[in-house]
Amino acid sequence: MKTLCLAAAAVLAVVSPVAAQQAGDLTVGLGIANVNPKSDNGDLAGGTVPVEIDDNTRPQITVEYFIRDNIGVELLGALPFKHSIKSDGTEIGTVKHLPPVVSLQYHFDATPQFKPFVGVGVNFTGIYDAESKGPLSGTDLRVKNSWGLAAHLGADYWINDRSAIRADLRYIDIDADVTLNGADIGEVAIDPLVTGVSYVMKF
Repeated sequence: MKTLCLAAAAVLAVVSPVAAQQAGDLTVGLGIANVNPKSDNGDLAGGTVPVEIDDNTRPQITVEYFIRDNIGVELLGALPFKHSIKSDGTEIGTVKHLPPVVSLQYHFDATPQFKPFVGVGVNFTGIYDAESKGPLSGTDLRVKNSWGLAAHLGADYWINDRSAIRADLRYIDIDADVTLNGADIGEVAIDPLVTGVSYVMKF
């Protein structure tokens, strides 16, 4: 009987419900994110230069503070992303950026372990180190910073009451003006989907 009781206690410990995230909780997520710009990024120089921007994957970090039960404010950060800018398959430049996002998020108590969430927020994309390549080599290529809205959805699977595995997807509105040798040559619409996987810790 004692052995049976110990076994039952062990099972209950494994399947015990994870408490809802409460006001005052803090979570930190460490993982990777892929920034994948939309397929058609616009045309420069009066429509004569079609632009495509490739994707990039880098480490990311999220910090979320719960201002009320199940409602949190999250800050997304990452190491700088670097993208190749192409026109008709030819590389014409590269650029780096940091896209921090601040979001207000709601977490649902779907099951004891499975906690989906949705969020909306504001993004500032700091763009720097633009470098001209190929046919534009030697010119002064610049891509300006961008402000935009962001949408976020995902889910946490809680391994225990202090740690979870997260999968998430973001849409970020990024539209940036481009100059060449100081002259305005148009705007690129990056508008990426950002997919991520993280290990989340609750404090």
